[in-house]
Amino acid sequence: MKPLILDFLTSLEDNNNRDWFQQNKKTYEQAKKELETFVNSIIPELAKFDDSVRFVVAKDCIFRIFRDVRFAKDKSPYKTNMGAWISGAGRKSPGPGYYLHIQPGGSFLAAGVYQPEPVQLKKIRNEIYYNAAEFKSILDEKQLKKISTGLYENDKGKMAPRDFPKDFPDMELLKYKHYTLMCPLKDEIVVGENFHETVMAAFKSMHPFNVFLRRALEE
Repeated sequence: MKPLILDFLTSLEDNNNRDWFQQNKKTYEQAKKELETFVNSIIPELAKFDDSVRFVVAKDCIFRIFRDVRFAKDKSPYKTNMGAWISGAGRKSPGPGYYLHIQPGGSFLAAGVYQPEPVQLKKIRNEIYYNAAEFKSILDEKQLKKISTGLYENDKGKMAPRDFPKDFPDMELLKYKHYTLMCPLKDEIVVGENFHETVMAAFKSMHPFNVFLRRALEE
């Protein structure tokens, strides 16, 4: 990927106001187009091992750069990142998917289910409860552990969730509120020649995790 997206976002972080954005809207459109082109290039590759994304297109996956500031203390009008949620129904899909996040000094890849509804969360926890060994084997896969920082820890509960025996030996696995795997990316990787290959290798290693979650939600 060319440095255009990172360069634009770096400048936006220093000039997060409507006047500057309007003056640089052409550059933003170029950066957005570059991201769209990249996402469209990886969807067919993803579909080779995850058929659920076969018919989605980049424009349905990429998030808007405009922030909803109605209830926010920070009134900055624009996000300082660009991202795409690749799943069967695009960015609005509540099911498992693959996420690409581009941000200077903070880019990452992810897969799984983020902010599941209570019914979804209960289904995932049930699947883990009855298939804990399988779930742990997925998380312990050698290639996945090499690239991933593991399950997303934010908002992880301290107490055992209801309806599960408190003596369940893998209770820690049931305390998560998001079932998402994270893979950080350095800026030099994002703009490097092998970025496409890096993304595809990471998403492929995360695919079994998504298969497990999809099975949980479909039951």
